[in-house]
Amino acid sequence: MHPLPSAPWYSPWEAGLFSLGLFTLLALAFIIAMLIISSGIGERRYSPEKMRPYECGVIPTGTARLRYPVPFYLVAIFFLLFDIEGAFIFSWAVSFRELGWQGWFEILFFIVMLLIGLVYVWKKGGLEWGPMRKKA
Repeated sequence: MHPLPSAPWYSPWEAGLFSLGLFTLLALAFIIAMLIISSGIGERRYSPEKMRPYECGVIPTGTARLRYPVPFYLVAIFFLLFDIEGAFIFSWAVSFRELGWQGWFEILFFIVMLLIGLVYVWKKGGLEWGPMRKKA
């Protein structure tokens, strides 16, 4: 059996660059036509009430700059740290037979370094969430 000869790249019967280009042009033409038609038909009335920012039905008051407490950022950093730790340990667990003893010592070193970091943060008071107590 002989294979059928392939159609040229501009053939509308075979998926190729011509079909993709034609589809792209038609889609862009449709988008542009809809934008032009809607801007011509649409009605514009500006008022101070319409120009006010809208946020879920609540009238905005005050500034948009909020100060988050430091524990918020600590929780975010701890989440990233333990999320990455979990990804490394999971990937190690999937391939621990191929890694052998060298892989076991590497993951042990990784966990020991994380524990040293956790002890350091604990000693510095990074895990204290409540108000600070004055030392007598």
